[in-house]
Amino acid sequence: MATYDDIQLGDSAAFTKTISESDVYLFAGITGDLNPAHVDAVAAAQGMFKQRIAHGMLTGSFISTVLAMQLPGPGTIYVSQSLNFRAPVFFGDTLTARVEAIEKLEPRKWVKFRTTVTNQDGKTVVEGEAVVIPPSA
Repeated sequence: MATYDDIQLGDSAAFTKTISESDVYLFAGITGDLNPAHVDAVAAAQGMFKQRIAHGMLTGSFISTVLAMQLPGPGTIYVSQSLNFRAPVFFGDTLTARVEAIEKLEPRKWVKFRTTVTNQDGKTVVEGEAVVIPPSA
């Protein structure tokens, strides 16, 4: 866990996960997003990517994992997140979500992070910025 005072600009952390079919189906069940692009192989084969893709928000949620569990860590409160979806995520892709401290926001003692998710080929699939309230102690 890192407090506001512990965090230095440039500090970073990452989380890596391979996307499975069950990840996508569980996310669909939890959220109710049963878009055929995610859960119907026949319909997805007719779509723009020619196969099923993971939910963009599933991909983006790995950013939350890094912020909540690594940097700043447990006790962190999310204030905002921008997400730009740059490329599809396919079943079997290995994703790495990374956060990097880019600004300390006085006087509130909040921190802004650059957020990115890349696939196993190093291609950026999601990018954006997050603002969080780090734990106080």
